[in-house]
Amino acid sequence: MPAQALYRKWRPQLWDEVVGQEHVIQTLRNALRTDHIAHAYLFSGPRGCGKTTTARLVAKALNCTHPDPAQRPDNTCPHCVAVTEGRFLDLIEIDGASNNGVENIRELRDKINFSPGEGRYKIYIIDEVHMLSTGAFNALLKTLEEPPPHAIFILATTESHKIPATVSSRCQRFEFRRIPLAETIARLNKLCEQEHLTVEPAALEMVARQATGSLRDAISLLDQLVGASEQVTLAQAQELLGTSSGPAVGELVDALAANELAAGLQVVNRAIDAGVDPRQMARQVVDHLRNLMLVRLGNAALVEATADTRALLARQAEQLDVPALLRAIRVFNAAANDARSGWQPQLPLELAMVECTSPMPAASPIPAPAAAPAAPSRPAAQPARQAPPAAVPKAQRSEAAGERAGSREPGDADASERTARPRATQARPAAGGEEAQGIGQAADTAAAPVGDIHSTGELKASWNRLMGRIREHDKATAALLHSCGVLGMEGHTLRLSANDFVYKKIMANPETSQKIETLLGEVLGFECAVKLEVEGERRRSARADDIPGDGLVAAALDLGGEIVD
Repeated sequence: MPAQALYRKWRPQLWDEVVGQEHVIQTLRNALRTDHIAHAYLFSGPRGCGKTTTARLVAKALNCTHPDPAQRPDNTCPHCVAVTEGRFLDLIEIDGASNNGVENIRELRDKINFSPGEGRYKIYIIDEVHMLSTGAFNALLKTLEEPPPHAIFILATTESHKIPATVSSRCQRFEFRRIPLAETIARLNKLCEQEHLTVEPAALEMVARQATGSLRDAISLLDQLVGASEQVTLAQAQELLGTSSGPAVGELVDALAANELAAGLQVVNRAIDAGVDPRQMARQVVDHLRNLMLVRLGNAALVEATADTRALLARQAEQLDVPALLRAIRVFNAAANDARSGWQPQLPLELAMVECTSPMPAASPIPAPAAAPAAPSRPAAQPARQAPPAAVPKAQRSEAAGERAGSREPGDADASERTARPRATQARPAAGGEEAQGIGQAADTAAAPVGDIHSTGELKASWNRLMGRIREHDKATAALLHSCGVLGMEGHTLRLSANDFVYKKIMANPETSQKIETLLGEVLGFECAVKLEVEGERRRSARADDIPGDGLVAAALDLGGEIVD
């Protein structure tokens, strides 16, 4: 028959034997003593901190037959003994990882209504409850909220964030904490006395640090050590557990403080060749650097170390400043979590050493903003806008444009695109011979020059400015022009395309067309007429002369349609 594991053999059987969870134990003992028992509990916390043990103690106390509630569990009555020996029929433990389906919860729900066979309560402990599927959680909700009077649920999990809120809200929640290092060492010492084991205090401390707050892990590591020898030394523990010795970590940090890369790499490879686990060595380096940071920041009282180790930390803390320590902690912590270099186990540690001893890259200077190009000086006074000259034939305009282009230097090819063009002004005679000052005649107007209005870009920009001006004066007219299309300029006439409805609306009201022409002249800087063309008539005359004017196709053309085939 195989020997029983130490963590099972010495599992706490009374409230006073639970380590490091006084806040939970005290609350539960008071609730049981005053008979304020909840129908569901949720125990959450890291592994090996006593969740399942506490759940079994609750089950034992609820069914204990001792007459004094404050003395329950007494661990001597038949029910307590049955729970301790694992044969109490009214304690049902379910592994949520392997029984996570809806059918498992349905089976539980069908059996829960049966009365207890031995004790007063049936206790359901669901371990790793976060592994249940969504359907299983939904199937459990109603039973968890209103179980039979004889049934009590205790849910245990290491990942409470995965528990649905609908489940956790139906339970009394208790948060279990990691067990402090001192309490772990004290528990290990007591266990060694009960087992008549001889273990060096330094070895026990190393085991406790390896467990990182999990008492079950610490007892399992101790069980592994005593299996090899009843007298365990620190060197044996380091060799068996694959941890580096304290001097190796100290030498590595000394090389880091002295910025000696070669010496640091030799320490790493010497430790790996001796059988040290590289990830465990990285964790020890991180722990040592953390202690250095605490000493450097004036919190040496938070460091749990021997007198020799404290002297080493004080010496090294004077050689490393806080930014260097923070950088080293981040780099070696990443190396401890790096599991991708299995074929070169020492590579993460070597890379961390190289990165920590390399000079930090200097921050690149922020380039100064480029100076804005000087704006062309505006003339003190702009001449009055002149009337446009007589229409120039297209050939002559092209020839003049070519001469202007040929007179530019090669470097000035884009000059017209980079600098503002001078705006022409106009004095438009009003009735009575006086000059009419419109909005477009202000000195800072954005009107387009006369010579460039025939280009598509300038024509589109002028049309957008015209629409903005018309919206300010008459939104109804702007709505009509919004459906019009710009066909182009013919001399001093703007050609627009419109459907039959818009054409009739504008042409039937001379004031509307006059207003459009006035605002257009203010925008363009010269008098300009507007010519509307009906889209349907233009299409029928151009492409469908044989289509009847009163047919369905003609009506579609009038509404904006176009014949494509």
